[in-house]
Amino acid sequence: MPPLPGAELVHTPVQLYRYLLRCCKLLPSTSMQQHYRHAARQSFNSHADEDDRERIQFIIKRAITDADWILEKYTKKK
Repeated sequence: MPPLPGAELVHTPVQLYRYLLRCCKLLPSTSMQQHYRHAARQSFNSHADEDDRERIQFIIKRAITDADWILEKYTKKK
């Protein structure tokens, strides 16, 4: 499954957070959606004091890759 439209436009932590919340809406069950929304919020809070631009870009790329993997895992046709 390719990234959601707009993944290439994510450049800031707030944009990443919004992207991850949109990804959560695509998950099949409400409990999964709540779990991954909580995980996204916790990650956002834990990296809130990050000020290194390279590290922020690395975190953004990794989070998008991980979100795509999770979406593919749970929305795969059996």
